[in-house]
Formats: sequence, structure tokens, C-alpha cells
Amino acid sequence: MLIRQERPSDIQTVRAVTAAAFGRVAHAAPPIEPDGAPGEATLVGWLRDDPGWVPELSLVAESGPSGTEVVGHVIATHGQLADRPALGLGPLSVDPAHQGRGIGSALMHTLLGAADAMGEPVVVLLGDPALYSRFGFVPAGGLGIEAPDPRWGDYFQARALSAWRAEHAGRFRYAASFDRL
Repeated sequence: MLIRQERPSDIQTVRAVTAAAFGRVAHAAPPIEPDGAPGEATLVGWLRDDPGWVPELSLVAESGPSGTEVVGHVIATHGQLADRPALGLGPLSVDPAHQGRGIGSALMHTLLGAADAMGEPVVVLLGDPALYSRFGFVPAGGLGIEAPDPRWGDYFQARALSAWRAEHAGRFRYAASFDRL
């Protein structure tokens, strides 16, 4: 498996992988486009055009029989934490035919390592604490980070990176494209 930065030629495949992955998720965003793909597939496209877009943090996993088939994708974009930029992760998608092989974990570890190397202070996400705690995510409130929606509770999580400082705490707002969902 190879984890690399997304290329323009990957756009349609990333959409298909995201649609397939979220097509199996009960809480997926409703379809927005006529093809009926879950909203997360459309969101990824919107994020590429968002001012918060960080191309270095839109990553694909290549695997499959040829070794060059895109089977997973993860993206992090800049939102705002108080008055500074901070990363919001998601969506993270793995083609259902390739799940359970460590692809999602490899994407997550690569993204966190890249974000840390770029000097980012924190990565936040909305997801199942049982799944994301193994990557060092904790309830964001424990770091003084407020969710965009307080009803999210412990499902709004954060992973502090090397540049994290307590003064970075505050209310988080995802990249503007998330508001369109």
C-alpha cells in the first residue's frame, strides 16, 4: 500500500470511494446531487474549492491487484479555533471491499504525521470515540475546545500535536463548506 497526496486525476475515484464507504453508514449525510451519492462524497468536492483547502492533507491510499488502485481517502481542512486556523478531519473513507486491512489506520497515521510536520497544533473530528481513541483522540472539551454543536458531546474529539498550546483552546468552526451539508 502507498499513501500519497491526491492528484487531480483521482477526483472521480475519490468520489466513488467516498460514496461507497458512506453508502453503508446509517448516519451518512443525505444525497445532494442527482447521482444519489451520500452528502460526504459531495462535501469532498466542495472542500477542494474551500479557502480552508490544504492540498497536502488530501491523501489517497493505493492498493488492489495492480497496486495503483485508489482504495481510500482522507482529508483535513483548515477551520477556525478561536481566532486561529486549526484542522478539521473528514471525511475518511475506505472502499468497502478493502476495509479491515489497515487502510484507514494508515491514512490516519499519515495525515496526523504530516499535520504535525507542518506545525499544525491540533486535529479535530466528529466520530465514534471507541474508534478514534486508538489514534490519540480525546473528547475535545478536555483540551478546552468547544464543538460547533454542544449536542455532539464526546463524539467531538481532538488530537493535540507537537505545536499544541493551551492558549489555542476555544470554539471550533469547520471549513465553511461543512455548513452547506
